[in-house]
Formats: sequence, structure tokens, C-alpha cells
Amino acid sequence: GGLDGMRLRSSSKEIAAQLRYTRAQAIATGQPQRFVIDPARRHWQGPNQRQGNIPRSLGVEFTGAREAQARAGEGGILFFPDGASTGGRVQLSAKKAAWRIDVAWLTGEVRLTRAPGDRSPP
Repeated sequence: GGLDGMRLRSSSKEIAAQLRYTRAQAIATGQPQRFVIDPARRHWQGPNQRQGNIPRSLGVEFTGAREAQARAGEGGILFFPDGASTGGRVQLSAKKAAWRIDVAWLTGEVRLTRAPGDRSPP
């Protein structure tokens, strides 16, 4: 709840939308497209100069393929023209609440869900 809860939901939805956009761009252009997230700098970047920042009050974790990393410390998810991806997970948290954005490697599907153990009110 509260301001951090709003920031958590808003940031999670924004990152999920940008991951979907990155996948759509890969399919539309026929060229691989990369979504990059830097948990330490709290920054993300997608295709066509799309970028944003994650509020300092939120925790940020990334899990993904090392081969998709642009630089050390950054996480990357690469989407292919057929819609598939290298897969990965971004998890944002605030106090007792956490949201996950999962990207399936085979289909490139982006799913936004509450993380297990999330004890925030619905």
C-alpha cells in the first residue's frame, strides 16, 4: 500500500510494457532487439531510445542469460524476429511486496505476477 506500493505497481507495469514493446519491435522489423536493465543504476533501456528509471525506494533484481548481457552488471533480454527470446526475470520489491516480470525464452511471452511471499494487500 501507500506511495511505495503505487511506485511498485507502476514501475512493474511499465517494464512489462516495454518488454512487450521490445518483442513487438523484433517481430515487426525482422531484427533482434535488446532490452537492457542496470539494477545498480536503476535504469532500463529498450529499442528506439526508450528508457526509464526505477525509483530508489524499490529493490531491483535481474536473472537472465549471461550471453545477453551488454556489459558487466547489466542484465539483458534479447528478442528474436520469431518472437522467441533469451528469457529472464525482473523482480521489483518494496517492503513486503514484490512483483515479477517473467519472459519465457521459447515464446518470448511477458508475464507480470506477484512474487511468492508477497504479503501486501491486494
